[in-house]
Amino acid sequence: MAHPDTTAQPATEAAILAAALPYMQRYAGKTVVVKYGGHAMGDTELGTAFAQDIALLKQSGVNPVVVHGGGPQIGAMLDRMGIESTFEGGLRVTDEKTVEIVEMVLAGSINKQIVALINAQGAWAIGLCGKDGNLVFAEKARRTIRDEDSNIERIVDLGFVGEPARVDRTLLDQLATSEMIPVIAPVAPGRDGHTYNINADTFAGAIAGAVSAQRLLFLTDVPGVLGANGELIKQLTVSEARGLIGDGTISGGMIPKVETCIAALTRGVKGVVILNGKVPHAVLLEIFTEHGAGTLIVHDPV
Repeated sequence: MAHPDTTAQPATEAAILAAALPYMQRYAGKTVVVKYGGHAMGDTELGTAFAQDIALLKQSGVNPVVVHGGGPQIGAMLDRMGIESTFEGGLRVTDEKTVEIVEMVLAGSINKQIVALINAQGAWAIGLCGKDGNLVFAEKARRTIRDEDSNIERIVDLGFVGEPARVDRTLLDQLATSEMIPVIAPVAPGRDGHTYNINADTFAGAIAGAVSAQRLLFLTDVPGVLGANGELIKQLTVSEARGLIGDGTISGGMIPKVETCIAALTRGVKGVVILNGKVPHAVLLEIFTEHGAGTLIVHDPV
């Protein structure tokens, strides 16, 4: 009777680790900012896999920084509290009552859930928002919308919606040399004393730029940027990405995502990746494998 080969699985695991070693060395001591949100945030198994990825990055000598969103959770809480939302040009107006709920949900419940997930994997995560350590100061955002009937553009007041005006990296630098993993909610104070809600993608780009991150990963609900043939584009330069926006290959909701990637690159990020957060261990696949897991957007060659 033949005996099963009990060495096959350990040998495979060892080969995987050996293949990952060059990438671990490449990113050792480097900062990787991960924007976490979308469907992955609401799925228990995906949430656990994400937390394992972040913990392993830290244990491998990488410096991970997590920025998270929480739009659906905010909407659900507003409904539960009986607070009606008003919209301008499809954008939610954040009044004083709403921003209180935003801060409670983002910097409170969601932030601590993610911290707990990462800590459960044996790492040390710490929950923050832009208010902590004067990390981020916001300025009031201005949005221009075009009236469909008259085709006239006008500036709309979205209330306490902000843009990152300044990032102070002091606290993040201190955490980078410790065992702590920062998990940051996109809420920040303004110079006027008010609290502002900032788009999580924009916030992550500002954080990544301030710390000169090696990579900024956007975990989304899609595989990345798709070409005209519907296949994933593995890598784009800024000029190539702008060209695809111009010819309509990149369209719809992917346009602001790619524009946010380009903005992050101009802030000093080395490379930005759009990848599918619904794939288990997407972060590890992107950082520690040869082919990655999404679309990498990089600077134009000099």
